[in-house]
Amino acid sequence: MCLISCSLPFDKVPNRSTAMNTPFHQPGALMQIAMTTRDVPALATFYRDVVGLKHLFDAGPSLSFFDLGGVRLMICPPSSPELDHPPSVLYFRVADLDTVHATLKARGAREEHPPRLTAKMPDHDLWTSFFRDRDNNLFALMCEKTKAP
Repeated sequence: MCLISCSLPFDKVPNRSTAMNTPFHQPGALMQIAMTTRDVPALATFYRDVVGLKHLFDAGPSLSFFDLGGVRLMICPPSSPELDHPPSVLYFRVADLDTVHATLKARGAREEHPPRLTAKMPDHDLWTSFFRDRDNNLFALMCEKTKAP
């Protein structure tokens, strides 16, 4: 079966059902990520003051928004019991992993794992390091180090 990543144009995929006669419009770029917490002001302070994210705005006492390079991070309380769990891991792109890692440690972020080589790619090496925020959520730093020609 051909999925979204199929190389054929959508209208040329064979054996489509009649329910799929309208063209599929893929979603655009990621716009916002929600991170739940029981203490919005405290977690917002962590991401502003420790991680150094650009604070955009607050919407009352229960929503705080940050800029992740054009994607918003919304910090909010869980809206239902099934959403009261740790979020997915956030991976932040950095140009200088060692410096940013050391800065976060100096600001009080809890190190989960120091910088390490994660994957060797043909044109770069992928390095990562991991931290825990004040709610014990895991987040990571990622750096793509270009290989010398």
